[in-house]
Amino acid sequence: MLITKTFHDVPTKLDANGRPIRIFVIAPSVPSYPNAKFPGVVVFSEIYQVTGPVERFAGQIASQGFVVACPSSYHEFQGPEAIPYDTEGTDRGNRFKIEKEVAAFDEDATLAIDLLSSLKNCNGRIAATGMCLGGHLAFRALFDPRVLASFCFFATDIHSATLGKGKSDNSLARVRNGELTNNGELVMVFGKQDTHVPREGRDLIRKTLEDANVPVSFLEVQAQHAFIRDEESKGRWDAALTRTMFTFMMEVFERTVGRDLGERVAGNDKIEHVC
Repeated sequence: MLITKTFHDVPTKLDANGRPIRIFVIAPSVPSYPNAKFPGVVVFSEIYQVTGPVERFAGQIASQGFVVACPSSYHEFQGPEAIPYDTEGTDRGNRFKIEKEVAAFDEDATLAIDLLSSLKNCNGRIAATGMCLGGHLAFRALFDPRVLASFCFFATDIHSATLGKGKSDNSLARVRNGELTNNGELVMVFGKQDTHVPREGRDLIRKTLEDANVPVSFLEVQAQHAFIRDEESKGRWDAALTRTMFTFMMEVFERTVGRDLGERVAGNDKIEHVC
């Protein structure tokens, strides 16, 4: 399926300087069906904003029949341009990650979901995904009941609760409070050789989710951090494993937002495969 690319500059409330967030939108293009509607997916980027690899990843999702929104996470500090995959860029991205308020990250997610829901070509059924920082943001996006599924790749800072200003987020605390228990389906993917999230951290995340009866699939694969990034991955890109994980993600999205199954029955944790 062919795709189109555009962007929207959306006003924010939490940026004291009033700067908008740029949300890139990649959508299916079916000229013969001008009124076609598709489910939506928010793609949250790594600390480098919407880079080439993130855009290509989002484009692959869009070409499967989804309207994709990619928010620029660091609009408080710079423009929407991608941050380079180099030492200075890495330092800058990591600095912004702990200078931005957690509430501002959440506002970005809300604005991206709002935007998708308002688009003529989106049917309002929303999923989320992301990698690294974006994996954590996709995890938090699932607190919004409009998000029916989140597929999180090597999400950082969840186990250590160190996202945002003050390095003190409440992601796992909210899980313990039951805020994900009756929400959408969650998939967590980690590489066993990922030094950003050690075994103890993965165990903590898994136990917290399972203790809270969150409908989660938890995958630990033989890979390092950033294994899905097809550029500047420092030799960590695994194309074959990426293809497998992408196929799994599409199964989850097609099942949860690609079909309208009616109202979800709260408390039913069994994952049904509807063919």
